[in-house]
Amino acid sequence: MTEHIVWDWNGTLLHDLDAVVGATNEVFKPYELPPLDADAFRAVYTRPIWVAYERLLGRPLTEGEWELLDNGFHEAYYKLSGVCGLAVDAEVALTTWDGTQSICSMAPHAQLVPQVDSFGITRHFTRVDGLIGMTGGEKAAHMAAHIASIGVRPRDVLVIGDSVDDAVAARHVGARAVLYTGGMSSRAELESTGFPVVDTLAAALDHT
Repeated sequence: MTEHIVWDWNGTLLHDLDAVVGATNEVFKPYELPPLDADAFRAVYTRPIWVAYERLLGRPLTEGEWELLDNGFHEAYYKLSGVCGLAVDAEVALTTWDGTQSICSMAPHAQLVPQVDSFGITRHFTRVDGLIGMTGGEKAAHMAAHIASIGVRPRDVLVIGDSVDDAVAARHVGARAVLYTGGMSSRAELESTGFPVVDTLAAALDHT
């Protein structure tokens, strides 16, 4: 039985896929690659993010190239994400659930906290954790630290996220997961994890 929900932020509670794709296109303009649409982005998306970038380029990144691309991405993303809203039924889902809930995100912590607060939903969460330090990696270790901080047994936790990396992180800590199709990973990739896949956040609550 679920006692606590750990929500992902980008691509899950925050509907920012257009901003992510737009920022990716912006940072790769100097490489003269064809612009990505959402489906093309999902086809290459993975974590660590630098592997996705290598897929786009068809070669390994050179020394220092990841840092330049990552910094450029975040600069473009924060310009584009200001117009992004919450997922259509995010607020309904947050208010419907009567257990505790938190956010574990791979976004930089210093940007995540004010962004969550700007939507007036911080009150719903016992904890909001973004990354401190290098971005772009995998979520498993970050999720483990988050679960330890909230003090809930992993078997009583449901992770709701939009990517295969959320599934990997949930499995790493021994939690269950429900995966949402509104974000970064394709439905086929989400289904390959073996976890339930849903098209709305409200539907995710059916699996609590």
